[in-house]
Amino acid sequence: MAVMLGFNALRGVLGMREAIDLLEGVLAHEAAGRTVVSPKFNTDFGTGSLRMLFAADHAAGYAATKAYHSIQGVGVRYVISLYRLADGELLALLDGRLITDLRTGAASGVIARKVPLAGPVAVGVIGSGNQARTQLESLAAVYRVESAAVYSPTAAKRQAYAREMSAQLGITVTAVDSAEAAARGREVVATASSSRSSEPVLRGEWLDRCRLLCAVGNTRPQFAEVDVRCFRDARLVVVDSPHAIEEAGELRQAVAGGVLPEAKRATLSQIVSGAIAVPRAGLTVFKSVGTALQDLALAARCFELLGARSGLPAAPDLASLRESAGAGGGTRS
Repeated sequence: MAVMLGFNALRGVLGMREAIDLLEGVLAHEAAGRTVVSPKFNTDFGTGSLRMLFAADHAAGYAATKAYHSIQGVGVRYVISLYRLADGELLALLDGRLITDLRTGAASGVIARKVPLAGPVAVGVIGSGNQARTQLESLAAVYRVESAAVYSPTAAKRQAYAREMSAQLGITVTAVDSAEAAARGREVVATASSSRSSEPVLRGEWLDRCRLLCAVGNTRPQFAEVDVRCFRDARLVVVDSPHAIEEAGELRQAVAGGVLPEAKRATLSQIVSGAIAVPRAGLTVFKSVGTALQDLALAARCFELLGARSGLPAAPDLASLRESAGAGGGTRS
């Protein structure tokens, strides 16, 4: 019986530290060869676009899809479908908005745990939306963040971000007037902008003290959020999916520019497993495009915590079984 877990039901169920732990666990499964992660399927339909992802985790016993679509001038909606691998039963339909924001932040937390920084840390954030919030929350869950600077093009939004995140995290967050001002002098920089342009919003020359750059805003091949120099100057470039090289425009530019040889790349699962070590000095760049495996890890935990609660809307005949031809039935697509 498939249960429905909406936005309000999921609010506050998982904290950031638990989300980071969950991603580390599923990445260990990936490193052991127990998972399948698909590339993204993208289509435009004139007034908007649709993206679909799939992942299976044989170690955990789940599979998941995520579909999210945007309508021009309206916004984005996300739906996650969680299945039991043993028999293919649909277990839950989940609103994916909170899960998407949380897992995007948590992925940066995973790499941050592998890039140790002694003493208080100053963070620069470019972007002021929900994912920019979970980036700073995640970094503050790993590091002793003393201060942060935020830039986004709209003054009111960056000022609101600074007020809200200062109150939430108990640190000094300051709104600044440029991306350069947000990045210079910071040990950690996170880009979570909504820019849709081939012109980067962050330049490597501004990363004068940066040890870790988390670039999470762009997931399209035609756009670039950070410039090629960020990858040229990096000692190591970590991606959360092997598909990221084709999916993210800044990575495609770096490969085309000859500054991102395979010897300089690692996946997040290789870092978690210890197969590849993060350099002890210099810049590490983490480029995230997001995967359904990350969604699966958080969705499965939410289902385990909430799925047996009484009063949840449920649909016992949703995704009903049509037996295969070998079992006396037939299939048609």
